[in-house]
Amino acid sequence: MNDKQRVAEHAAQRIKDGMIVGLGTGSTANFFIEALARRMYDERLKLWAVASSVVSTIKAREVGLPLIGIEQVEYLDVYVDGADEVAPDLTLLKGRGADLVREKLLAKASKAFWVLIDRSKQVEYIGQKFPIPIEVMPFAWSLVNNSLMAIGGTPQLRANGDGLFVTSHGSLVVDTLFEPAIDGKTLNKLLNDIPGIVEHGVFCDLATAIFCGHDGRVDERWAFSGGTE
Repeated sequence: MNDKQRVAEHAAQRIKDGMIVGLGTGSTANFFIEALARRMYDERLKLWAVASSVVSTIKAREVGLPLIGIEQVEYLDVYVDGADEVAPDLTLLKGRGADLVREKLLAKASKAFWVLIDRSKQVEYIGQKFPIPIEVMPFAWSLVNNSLMAIGGTPQLRANGDGLFVTSHGSLVVDTLFEPAIDGKTLNKLLNDIPGIVEHGVFCDLATAIFCGHDGRVDERWAFSGGTE
């Protein structure tokens, strides 16, 4: 069992009967979905799942998790997903797969947000390893680029083959490097204030806990004392 599988199994064991569970997207999230389905069948748990993407929807259906639409829920008990980067203050970088709107909606609507990582995802600051993905309205991308450059960004429209990458609801993605780096909380506010940005990959003050798999074990780091969901 590798670190991704181990941390996914660890999170699945914390799920309780009757929960509404948000499903993330990516390789670690897939391991969690599989582990959660096994628990549901083995222990006859009653669960409902809300998917963050078409990919996680398909995966959940394959393993038999009962799905409800994001438009049908007012809250989730827990959202479980990976992250591309995690800073010391638990600010996250997410969205390299461009499911930004749905992922942040689920993270915000959840009573708890558990982030599953290995040590390679721990960074000193957001944007250390990857550019910041920024989802923009198609007609606004040039103006948004100017605003990003004004705060020290180097934006680049994300390509898809010979064309541009387009999200499932028709937005473009601008991957942006910031040099020198901007503190995650400050960057979150700056991006929130730019008109034309639909959503961005800085997840600030949303993570409840970080579960980090390494060297055959899982470490937990909670955003508050007590270590409960």
